[in-house]
Amino acid sequence: MPIYEGITTEKLHVVIDIGSAYTKLGFSGEHAPRCIIRTEVFCKKTHKVRKIYDYEDKYDLYDLLVDFIHILYFKYALISPKDKPVVIVESLLSPTQFRDVLAKVFFKHYEVSSIYLLPSHLVSLAGLGIETALVVDVGYKEATVIPICFGLPFVHSWQALPLASQSIHSNIKTLLASENMGMVDINENVLEDIKVRCCFVTTKTRAQSWNETKPTITPCPDVEYPYNGKSSLKISGKLRETVYELLYVEDNDHQCLSTMILDAILNVNLDLRKILAENILVIGGTAMAPGFKSRLKEELYKQLKCTAYEKLKVNDFKFHSSPSLDNYTAWLGGAIYSHTELIQFKSISREDYLRENRIPDWINLKDNQISLL
Repeated sequence: MPIYEGITTEKLHVVIDIGSAYTKLGFSGEHAPRCIIRTEVFCKKTHKVRKIYDYEDKYDLYDLLVDFIHILYFKYALISPKDKPVVIVESLLSPTQFRDVLAKVFFKHYEVSSIYLLPSHLVSLAGLGIETALVVDVGYKEATVIPICFGLPFVHSWQALPLASQSIHSNIKTLLASENMGMVDINENVLEDIKVRCCFVTTKTRAQSWNETKPTITPCPDVEYPYNGKSSLKISGKLRETVYELLYVEDNDHQCLSTMILDAILNVNLDLRKILAENILVIGGTAMAPGFKSRLKEELYKQLKCTAYEKLKVNDFKFHSSPSLDNYTAWLGGAIYSHTELIQFKSISREDYLRENRIPDWINLKDNQISLL
Protein backbone atom coordinates (compact mmCIF):
# COMPACT_ATOMS: atom_id res chain seq x y z
CA MET A 1 0.00 0.00 0.00
CA PRO A 2 1.74 3.20 -1.09
CA ILE A 3 2.08 5.94 1.51
CA TYR A 4 2.36 8.51 -1.22
CA GLU A 5 2.48 8.15 -4.97
CA GLY A 6 5.49 6.30 -6.37
CA ILE A 7 7.09 5.28 -3.08
CA THR A 8 6.19 2.20 -1.07
CA THR A 9 6.88 1.56 2.61
CA GLU A 10 9.82 -0.68 1.73
CA LYS A 11 11.72 2.32 0.31
CA LEU A 12 10.81 4.80 3.02
CA HIS A 13 12.84 6.02 5.96
CA VAL A 14 10.92 7.22 8.98
CA VAL A 15 12.30 10.62 10.04
CA ILE A 16 11.85 11.56 13.70
CA ASP A 17 12.91 14.68 15.58
CA ILE A 18 12.20 14.24 19.31
CA GLY A 19 12.29 17.71 20.85
CA SER A 20 11.87 18.65 24.49
CA ALA A 21 8.33 19.89 23.88
CA TYR A 22 7.28 18.60 20.45
CA THR A 23 8.16 15.65 18.25
CA LYS A 24 8.10 15.82 14.46
CA LEU A 25 7.39 12.64 12.49
CA GLY A 26 7.36 12.08 8.76
CA PHE A 27 8.96 10.21 5.87
CA SER A 28 11.99 10.74 3.67
CA GLY A 29 11.39 12.83 0.60
CA GLU A 30 8.50 14.80 2.08
CA HIS A 31 8.64 18.58 2.48
CA ALA A 32 6.94 18.66 5.89
CA PRO A 33 6.34 16.26 8.79
CA ARG A 34 3.17 14.19 8.82
CA CYS A 35 2.50 15.20 12.40
CA ILE A 36 3.86 17.43 15.15
CA ILE A 37 2.79 16.15 18.58
CA ARG A 38 3.72 16.87 22.17
CA THR A 39 6.64 14.85 23.49
CA GLU A 40 4.57 13.28 26.24
CA VAL A 41 2.71 10.09 26.98
CA PHE A 42 0.03 8.88 29.37
CA CYS A 43 1.74 6.91 32.14
CA LYS A 44 -0.27 3.86 33.18
CA LYS A 45 1.44 3.64 36.57
CA THR A 46 0.69 7.18 37.73
CA HIS A 47 -2.38 7.74 35.51
CA LYS A 48 -0.92 11.08 34.49
CA VAL A 49 0.45 12.58 31.29
CA ARG A 50 4.24 12.79 31.55
CA LYS A 51 6.82 14.54 29.41
CA ILE A 52 9.39 12.15 27.99
CA TYR A 53 12.37 14.25 29.06
CA ASP A 54 11.16 14.39 32.68
CA TYR A 55 12.25 10.80 33.31
CA GLU A 56 13.58 9.54 36.63
CA ASP A 57 16.19 7.03 35.43
CA LYS A 58 17.01 4.92 32.38
CA TYR A 59 14.42 2.28 33.27
CA ASP A 60 11.68 4.87 33.57
CA LEU A 61 12.84 6.45 30.29
CA TYR A 62 12.74 3.05 28.56
CA ASP A 63 9.09 2.53 29.53
CA LEU A 64 8.12 6.04 28.47
CA LEU A 65 9.83 5.70 25.09
CA VAL A 66 8.28 2.29 24.39
CA ASP A 67 4.80 3.77 24.83
CA PHE A 68 5.64 6.98 22.98
CA ILE A 69 7.16 5.32 19.91
CA HIS A 70 4.21 2.92 19.78
CA ILE A 71 1.94 5.98 19.44
CA LEU A 72 4.18 7.47 16.74
CA TYR A 73 4.07 4.37 14.57
CA PHE A 74 0.62 2.94 15.11
CA LYS A 75 -1.40 6.14 15.51
CA TYR A 76 0.39 8.54 13.18
CA ALA A 77 2.83 6.76 10.81
CA LEU A 78 0.46 3.78 10.41
CA ILE A 79 3.24 1.35 9.54
CA SER A 80 5.02 -1.41 11.41
CA PRO A 81 8.47 -0.36 12.71
CA LYS A 82 9.96 -3.84 12.30
CA ASP A 83 12.77 -3.99 9.73
CA LYS A 84 12.22 -0.35 8.71
CA PRO A 85 15.15 2.15 8.74
CA VAL A 86 14.86 5.20 11.00
CA VAL A 87 16.47 8.64 10.76
CA ILE A 88 16.74 10.43 14.10
CA VAL A 89 17.47 14.15 14.25
CA GLU A 90 19.04 14.95 17.61
CA SER A 91 20.63 17.89 19.34
CA LEU A 92 24.40 17.84 19.72
CA LEU A 93 23.75 18.44 23.43
CA SER A 94 21.37 15.48 23.79
CA PRO A 95 22.18 13.44 26.95
CA THR A 96 24.12 10.27 26.23
CA GLN A 97 21.73 8.27 28.39
CA PHE A 98 18.76 9.44 26.33
CA ARG A 99 20.27 8.44 22.96
CA ASP A 100 21.44 5.08 24.36
CA VAL A 101 18.02 4.19 25.74
CA LEU A 102 16.33 5.43 22.56
CA ALA A 103 18.54 3.14 20.45
CA LYS A 104 17.79 0.23 22.77
CA VAL A 105 14.05 0.77 22.38
CA PHE A 106 14.28 0.98 18.59
CA PHE A 107 16.62 -1.96 18.07
CA LYS A 108 15.55 -4.40 20.79
CA HIS A 109 11.90 -3.66 21.34
CA TYR A 110 10.76 -2.56 17.87
CA GLU A 111 13.50 -4.30 15.85
CA VAL A 112 14.10 -1.56 13.30
CA SER A 113 16.68 -2.41 10.64
CA SER A 114 18.94 0.63 11.09
CA ILE A 115 19.26 4.04 12.69
CA TYR A 116 20.86 7.11 11.15
CA LEU A 117 21.65 9.74 13.80
CA LEU A 118 21.94 13.32 12.56
CA PRO A 119 22.93 16.44 14.51
CA SER A 120 20.11 18.98 14.23
CA HIS A 121 22.27 22.09 13.84
CA LEU A 122 24.17 20.58 10.92
CA VAL A 123 21.20 19.18 8.96
CA SER A 124 19.26 22.43 9.33
CA LEU A 125 21.48 23.83 6.57
CA ALA A 126 20.42 21.12 4.09
CA GLY A 127 17.34 23.03 3.00
CA LEU A 128 19.47 26.07 2.17
CA GLY A 129 22.19 24.18 0.33
CA ILE A 130 25.01 25.91 2.22
CA GLU A 131 27.87 24.56 4.33
CA THR A 132 28.75 27.50 6.57
CA ALA A 133 26.36 29.34 8.87
CA LEU A 134 25.72 30.21 12.49
CA VAL A 135 22.77 28.10 13.63
CA VAL A 136 20.73 29.58 16.48
CA ASP A 137 18.22 27.11 17.91
CA VAL A 138 15.67 28.64 20.30
CA GLY A 139 13.45 25.79 21.41
CA TYR A 140 11.64 24.86 24.60
CA LYS A 141 14.24 24.40 27.34
CA GLU A 142 17.22 26.32 26.04
CA ALA A 143 18.73 28.42 23.30
CA THR A 144 21.86 26.97 21.68
CA VAL A 145 24.23 28.53 19.19
CA ILE A 146 26.67 26.41 17.18
CA PRO A 147 28.80 27.58 14.22
CA ILE A 148 28.77 25.21 11.24
CA CYS A 149 31.84 25.76 9.08
CA PHE A 150 32.34 23.85 5.82
CA GLY A 151 29.90 21.17 6.93
CA LEU A 152 31.47 20.65 10.38
CA PRO A 153 30.03 21.80 13.74
CA PHE A 154 32.55 23.86 15.74
CA VAL A 155 31.56 22.36 19.07
CA HIS A 156 34.26 24.25 20.97
CA SER A 157 32.43 27.48 20.11
CA TRP A 158 28.94 26.43 21.22
CA GLN A 159 26.88 28.61 23.52
CA ALA A 160 23.78 27.68 25.51
CA LEU A 161 21.47 29.44 27.97
CA PRO A 162 18.04 28.53 29.43
CA LEU A 163 16.39 31.29 27.40
CA ALA A 164 13.53 29.66 25.54
CA SER A 165 9.82 28.85 25.74
CA GLN A 166 9.96 27.34 29.21
CA SER A 167 11.31 30.56 30.73
CA ILE A 168 8.80 32.62 28.73
CA HIS A 169 5.92 30.51 30.05
CA SER A 170 7.15 31.06 33.61
CA ASN A 171 7.33 34.79 32.93
CA ILE A 172 3.75 34.84 31.63
CA LYS A 173 2.57 33.05 34.75
CA THR A 174 4.42 35.48 37.01
CA LEU A 175 3.08 38.55 35.21
CA LEU A 176 -0.46 37.18 35.18
CA ALA A 177 -0.27 36.51 38.91
CA SER A 178 0.85 40.08 39.60
CA GLU A 179 -1.88 41.56 37.39
CA ASN A 180 -4.61 39.31 38.81
CA MET A 181 -3.75 39.74 42.47
CA GLY A 182 -1.96 36.43 42.92
CA MET A 183 -4.67 34.38 41.20
CA VAL A 184 -4.14 31.66 38.72
CA ASP A 185 -3.10 28.10 38.57
CA ILE A 186 -2.56 27.74 34.82
CA ASN A 187 -1.13 24.62 33.23
CA GLU A 188 1.67 24.61 30.68
CA ASN A 189 -0.61 24.10 27.68
CA VAL A 190 -2.67 27.19 28.47
CA LEU A 191 0.45 29.28 29.04
CA GLU A 192 1.74 28.21 25.64
CA ASP A 193 -1.57 29.06 24.00
CA ILE A 194 -1.54 32.53 25.57
CA LYS A 195 2.00 33.03 24.31
CA VAL A 196 1.17 31.99 20.76
CA ARG A 197 -2.17 33.77 20.44
CA CYS A 198 -1.54 36.97 22.36
CA CYS A 199 2.16 37.79 22.70
CA PHE A 200 4.81 39.21 20.40
CA VAL A 201 8.33 40.63 20.49
CA THR A 202 8.26 44.39 20.62
CA THR A 203 10.80 46.80 19.17
CA LYS A 204 13.80 47.94 21.18
CA THR A 205 12.53 51.53 21.33
CA ARG A 206 9.22 50.50 22.89
CA ALA A 207 10.96 48.08 25.24
CA GLN A 208 13.15 50.89 26.55
CA SER A 209 10.09 53.08 27.03
CA TRP A 210 8.40 50.41 29.15
CA ASN A 211 11.42 50.49 31.48
CA GLU A 212 10.86 54.17 32.26
CA THR A 213 9.21 55.17 35.53
CA LYS A 214 6.33 56.72 33.62
CA PRO A 215 6.10 55.17 30.14
CA THR A 216 5.04 57.68 27.50
CA ILE A 217 3.95 55.14 24.91
CA THR A 218 0.46 53.95 24.12
CA PRO A 219 0.17 50.24 25.04
CA CYS A 220 -1.23 47.76 22.57
CA PRO A 221 -4.83 46.64 23.25
CA ASP A 222 -5.64 44.30 26.12
CA VAL A 223 -7.04 40.87 25.27
CA GLU A 224 -9.71 38.81 27.03
CA TYR A 225 -8.53 35.21 26.93
CA PRO A 226 -11.29 32.57 27.44
CA TYR A 227 -10.37 30.35 30.38
CA ASN A 228 -11.98 27.12 31.62
CA GLY A 229 -15.06 27.75 29.49
CA LYS A 230 -16.60 29.86 32.26
CA SER A 231 -14.41 32.89 32.74
CA SER A 232 -11.66 34.85 31.03
CA LEU A 233 -8.21 36.17 31.80
CA LYS A 234 -7.26 39.72 31.03
CA ILE A 235 -3.99 39.75 29.08
CA SER A 236 -2.74 43.32 29.36
CA GLY A 237 -1.06 45.11 26.49
CA LYS A 238 2.09 45.50 28.56
CA LEU A 239 2.30 41.76 29.20
CA ARG A 240 1.71 40.99 25.53
CA GLU A 241 4.73 42.96 24.33
CA THR A 242 7.16 42.66 27.26
CA VAL A 243 7.01 38.97 28.10
CA TYR A 244 9.84 38.17 25.64
CA GLU A 245 12.16 40.82 27.12
CA LEU A 246 13.89 38.28 29.36
CA LEU A 247 15.64 36.96 26.23
CA TYR A 248 17.51 40.24 25.87
CA VAL A 249 18.17 41.21 29.49
CA GLU A 250 21.75 40.38 30.47
CA ASP A 251 22.21 38.16 33.52
CA ASN A 252 24.88 38.52 36.20
CA ASP A 253 27.47 37.17 33.76
CA HIS A 254 26.39 39.72 31.11
CA GLN A 255 24.88 36.93 29.02
CA CYS A 256 21.71 37.04 26.93
CA LEU A 257 20.55 35.79 23.53
CA SER A 258 22.45 38.42 21.53
CA THR A 259 25.71 38.02 23.48
CA MET A 260 25.55 34.24 22.93
CA ILE A 261 25.62 34.79 19.19
CA LEU A 262 28.49 37.27 19.34
CA ASP A 263 30.49 35.06 21.72
CA ALA A 264 30.10 32.10 19.37
CA ILE A 265 31.39 34.19 16.46
CA LEU A 266 34.23 35.49 18.61
CA ASN A 267 35.36 31.93 19.34
CA VAL A 268 36.08 31.03 15.71
CA ASN A 269 38.99 32.07 13.50
CA LEU A 270 39.14 35.69 12.41
CA ASP A 271 38.61 34.89 8.73
CA LEU A 272 35.33 33.05 9.49
CA ARG A 273 33.68 35.72 11.63
CA LYS A 274 32.35 37.91 8.84
CA ILE A 275 31.04 34.85 6.97
CA LEU A 276 29.15 33.58 10.02
CA ALA A 277 27.73 37.02 10.85
CA GLU A 278 26.30 37.24 7.34
CA ASN A 279 24.92 33.69 7.42
CA ILE A 280 22.75 33.35 10.51
CA LEU A 281 20.00 30.73 10.56
CA VAL A 282 17.47 30.91 13.38
CA ILE A 283 15.42 27.78 14.06
CA GLY A 284 13.11 26.49 16.79
CA GLY A 285 9.50 27.09 17.72
CA THR A 286 10.22 30.10 19.93
CA ALA A 287 11.80 31.91 16.97
CA MET A 288 8.39 31.94 15.24
CA ALA A 289 7.11 34.68 17.55
CA PRO A 290 6.13 37.83 15.60
CA GLY A 291 8.97 40.35 15.64
CA PHE A 292 11.54 37.89 16.99
CA LYS A 293 14.17 38.13 14.26
CA SER A 294 13.96 41.86 13.67
CA ARG A 295 14.39 42.50 17.41
CA LEU A 296 17.31 40.07 17.57
CA LYS A 297 19.01 41.98 14.78
CA GLU A 298 18.51 45.25 16.67
CA GLU A 299 20.08 43.74 19.77
CA LEU A 300 23.09 42.44 17.83
CA TYR A 301 23.87 45.90 16.45
CA LYS A 302 23.49 47.36 19.93
CA GLN A 303 25.94 44.84 21.41
CA LEU A 304 28.48 45.58 18.66
CA LYS A 305 29.00 49.01 20.23
CA CYS A 306 30.26 47.42 23.47
CA THR A 307 34.03 47.42 23.95
CA ALA A 308 33.97 43.63 24.53
CA TYR A 309 33.06 43.06 20.87
CA GLU A 310 35.18 45.70 19.16
CA LYS A 311 37.66 43.04 18.04
CA LEU A 312 34.96 41.13 16.15
CA LYS A 313 35.54 43.28 13.06
CA VAL A 314 31.95 42.65 11.94
CA ASN A 315 29.80 45.39 10.44
CA ASP A 316 26.68 43.60 9.26
CA PHE A 317 24.36 40.73 10.21
CA LYS A 318 22.27 38.82 7.70
CA PHE A 319 19.65 36.16 8.35
CA HIS A 320 18.65 33.26 6.12
CA SER A 321 15.01 32.42 5.47
CA SER A 322 14.46 28.70 5.76
CA PRO A 323 12.27 26.98 3.13
CA SER A 324 10.23 25.57 6.02
CA LEU A 325 8.69 26.87 9.22
CA ASP A 326 11.30 27.43 11.91
CA ASN A 327 9.93 24.73 14.21
CA TYR A 328 10.64 21.88 11.78
CA THR A 329 13.68 23.14 9.86
CA ALA A 330 15.87 20.47 11.46
CA TRP A 331 13.33 17.75 10.62
CA LEU A 332 13.32 18.85 6.97
CA GLY A 333 17.12 18.59 6.93
CA GLY A 334 16.84 15.04 8.21
CA ALA A 335 14.33 14.18 5.48
CA ILE A 336 16.72 15.56 2.86
CA TYR A 337 19.75 13.70 4.26
CA SER A 338 17.76 10.46 4.32
CA HIS A 339 17.56 10.61 0.51
CA THR A 340 21.34 10.83 0.04
CA GLU A 341 23.92 8.07 -0.35
CA LEU A 342 25.23 8.76 3.15
CA ILE A 343 22.45 6.71 4.66
CA GLN A 344 23.64 3.57 2.88
CA PHE A 345 27.00 3.37 4.62
CA LYS A 346 26.71 5.58 7.71
CA SER A 347 23.62 4.13 9.32
CA ILE A 348 23.97 1.89 12.37
CA SER A 349 22.46 -1.52 11.59
CA ARG A 350 20.70 -3.71 14.11
CA GLU A 351 23.40 -6.35 13.70
CA ASP A 352 26.16 -3.86 14.54
CA TYR A 353 24.24 -2.58 17.54
CA LEU A 354 23.52 -6.04 18.95
CA ARG A 355 27.20 -6.96 18.53
CA GLU A 356 28.59 -3.81 20.16
CA ASN A 357 25.58 -3.11 22.42
CA ARG A 358 26.25 0.62 22.16
CA ILE A 359 25.70 3.65 19.96
CA PRO A 360 28.96 5.18 18.70
CA ASP A 361 29.59 8.76 19.72
CA TRP A 362 30.08 10.73 16.49
CA ILE A 363 32.40 13.20 18.22
CA ASN A 364 34.68 10.48 19.63
CA LEU A 365 37.78 9.82 17.54
CA LYS A 366 37.50 6.11 18.30
CA ASP A 367 34.23 6.03 16.40
CA ASN A 368 35.41 7.85 13.30
CA GLN A 369 34.68 4.86 11.12
CA ILE A 370 30.98 5.45 11.78
CA SER A 371 31.24 9.23 11.89
CA LEU A 372 28.17 11.06 10.68
CA LEU A 373 30.22 13.89 9.35
